[in-house]
Amino acid sequence: MRGDFDLLGAFVPMLAVWFALSLAVFGLFDALLTSRGFERFVWHPPLARFALFLCLFCGGALLLSVR
Repeated sequence: MRGDFDLLGAFVPMLAVWFALSLAVFGLFDALLTSRGFERFVWHPPLARFALFLCLFCGGALLLSVR
């Protein structure tokens, strides 16, 4: 995984790019799970959402770092 990403002449850390991508994917998953009534099955819905985002973010970073 490269360290920086050139965005219109400004170097952005690749971690910030992956964060934005994970946030977009999380938004889709969260909308889908919320429409299906996922909140009824978890004890603390905000904690479950945070855990889902962390799994997407860390899992994606691990997949990108494997060569």
